[in-house]
Amino acid sequence: MSRQKKLVNNSDYPDHAIERIARCILPDILAYFESEEGQQEFKEWKALQEAMKEKKTDTK
Repeated sequence: MSRQKKLVNNSDYPDHAIERIARCILPDILAYFESEEGQQEFKEWKALQEAMKEKKTDTK
């Protein structure tokens, strides 16, 4: 069995409040990333991350 890592909450908000908000917005987040717009934005972000990674390795 794998153990789940306990997340550290450094905010003034209790864990149950954060979980409740997360459960409310998760369906919207998933719907966005499944949409064409979300897929395109993710591809652009991923390309930017790769470019930054290559730039970082080129300067070493």
